Parts: sequence; C-alpha cells; structure tokens
Amino acid sequence: MNRVAPTGILGFPVTPLDDQDQVDELALTHNIEFLLDSGLEAMFVACGAGEYHSLELQEYESLVEIAKSVVGDKVPLYTGVGGNITDALRKAEVSERHGVDGYLIMPPYLIHGEQEGIFQYFNTIASHTDLNAIVYHRNNAVMQLSTLERLARTPQVVGFKDGYGSMELNIEFTQTLGDRFSWLNGMPMAEVTMPAYVPLGFKSYSSAISNYIPHISRKYFDALLSNDKEMVNDIYQEVILPINRIRRQGKSYAISLIKAGMEIVGLPVNSSNVRPPVTPVTKEHYQQLEEILKKAHDKYPVDFTKSL
Repeated sequence: MNRVAPTGILGFPVTPLDDQDQVDELALTHNIEFLLDSGLEAMFVACGAGEYHSLELQEYESLVEIAKSVVGDKVPLYTGVGGNITDALRKAEVSERHGVDGYLIMPPYLIHGEQEGIFQYFNTIASHTDLNAIVYHRNNAVMQLSTLERLARTPQVVGFKDGYGSMELNIEFTQTLGDRFSWLNGMPMAEVTMPAYVPLGFKSYSSAISNYIPHISRKYFDALLSNDKEMVNDIYQEVILPINRIRRQGKSYAISLIKAGMEIVGLPVNSSNVRPPVTPVTKEHYQQLEEILKKAHDKYPVDFTKSL
C-alpha cells in the first residue's frame, strides 16, 4: 500500500440523477471520463459534491463500482465515508472490496463531540480497513493538535483535508507534523484560498469548478505555483471571484451550482435533479453563471469536443 495521499487538483464528481430520482450511471461514467481527460490527479467519488448524505448503500456501491471501472489505475480513486459511523464502516468495506485507493472520512452526523470522541470516530473508521484514509477537518470535526498527533500513529491516515480555515491551526499542524501527512485544501471553492495554503505545504485542493471548467482550474493552479501573479489575478477577477459570489448566495450551492455549471457547458447533468435538503440554483443565479462561463470561455477557450 502506497501510504501517500494524492497531490494536485482533485476531482469530486457529482452524482447525476434522472427524472425518476435514480442515479444516471451513463452520465456518471461520462463525467468521470471528462475529468480524467482533463488531467485531474485523482477522483473522489460519492463525497460531499456527490451528495453522499443522500445515498443508500446499494446506490453507493454502484457509484464505486462504476468509478473503479472507469478510473482503473489511471489516477488514485477515493470514496467518501462518514456521518453515521455504522454506515461509514459498511461503506468503507464496500470501498475496500472494490479495490479503491482510500477514502475521505467526512464529519460525524450532527454531534459536536469532545476531542476524544472525534479521535475515536476518525480512528475507528480509518483502522477498519487497510485502505488509505484522509480526515476531513471541518464543521463538528475540528481537531486540536494533540488529536491529530494521535491520529498520526495510525498508519492508514495519510492525509489531512482542511475545511475549517483556521490558519493558526494549520500553521501549528504543518509545522509540528510536517511530511507525516499530505495536506489538502478543502475550503469552499478552494481556489479562493489556495494562495494562503501553498506556503504551508498544502499541495492539493478539491476543485468544484473543475467539474465544468477544468482547463481554467489548471491554468490557475499552474500560474499560482509559477508565481504568475498577473494570470492568477486575471482568473480571480474574471472567473473565480464572480462564481464564488454566486456560490455564497445559497446554502445548497456547494452541490447545485456545480450541476448548473456542468449543464451550462453541455455535460449530461440535469441541474434541477438534486435530493432534499439540496435545492436547485435559482433562475437568476443560473443566468449569472451562464454569463460568467461564456466570458470565461471567450477569454480562456478550450475545445470541449475533445472531451464530450
């Protein structure tokens, strides 16, 4: 087992749903192929963007099986587990059975546990299989240094994904634990904050916009790493910040805005098909996103026919 988490731009495919609220398996296959063709460094299926919270076990296993058949050994394949710990353990077993590389452990359901409870939650799931595990630091699973140090003794825990945004904690974590973990930026629309994370040793981030404009995600990240400030600033002003302003308008937009963007560029996703409590993007915001993406493609063109 290669005990290293993926680096680079990480793909988090959505779960396409048809008009009968069933998983659209052909659309999922197509969308994963699109991300692979776009050069993303890893796939994370059935995670937050994939509406993990609403997937029952059979659907989950179908997603994992499809993703494994499409991804193969091209890039690392991770799944999402978490929430209800019993359910998380079952899904960890499914992931192991289908031969994925690891899983992202999302926060527990509802409860704000003490540090001991947070440790036990992450450690129980991570040690349940021999797959790699990445712990997701956010919401009701915010760790202190002592908790992360204890998790560092569990060999399956290879990565730390931050969705909390405390730079004080991130500095303490990275300075103390260094290369023991791979460090992933999991903040909302992570392109917005990545310039603050790179100097701390964060070499990966989850990109929501890569679901529909992966070539711009790549152009942005390459410019950031090469210190091309002019290009970074241009992409911020033309693409990233305008999309992020829309994203902040809806609590469901972490998922539904991705589906809207995919639909706009012609990918096989019906943006109206989401499961409660997620709601679709409003018509006004959909039109705003359309305009942003039109301008983005005019300025940073790509031949989508190669991927579609």
